[in-house]
Amino acid sequence: MESPKSTNDHCSESATKSVMDNLLGLLRIRVKRGINLAVRDVRSSDPYVVVKMGKQRLKTRVIRKDINPEWNEDLTLSISDRDHPISLTVYDHDTFTMDDKMGDAEFQVRPFIEALKMNLKGLPSGTIITTIDPSRSNCLSKESSVIWRDGTVVQDMRLKLKNVECGEVELQLQWIDLPGSKGTL
Repeated sequence: MESPKSTNDHCSESATKSVMDNLLGLLRIRVKRGINLAVRDVRSSDPYVVVKMGKQRLKTRVIRKDINPEWNEDLTLSISDRDHPISLTVYDHDTFTMDDKMGDAEFQVRPFIEALKMNLKGLPSGTIITTIDPSRSNCLSKESSVIWRDGTVVQDMRLKLKNVECGEVELQLQWIDLPGSKGTL
């Protein structure tokens, strides 16, 4: 005979269902590379990137002694609110002291998600859906295009780091649909 579900099981199920009901999908952020990052050690730095959205916090590996590091690393965030900004901070890894901050940036995913809502099937690969220009309200160092490429929507962006003397980080955004997520953005 099966035992009845406990209250905790029910609460856990409804919490999971609530998260899935609000989940739009997953955003894969490819942290490509850093460009002309600030020097925080003798003649170089040991940079890594931390990406945050809400309570989610992900980080890349540390690249030793390189102010132009190539991470080419994928970090995946679950997205439930298209208006919540994503922040990125670059740090210099230190062994015996606190890691030094090497700048930060923030970006919005709304233009990317808006492009996902369009019916793009049948468009030629490479079609630019929308372009976001650098402005005081974003950290883009050059224009960023949302592109239909090989049956998927991607956005390449180069972010200028704030609160530091120099440095940029190149990213690429790509969407991952999930079965059971809201589906319609």
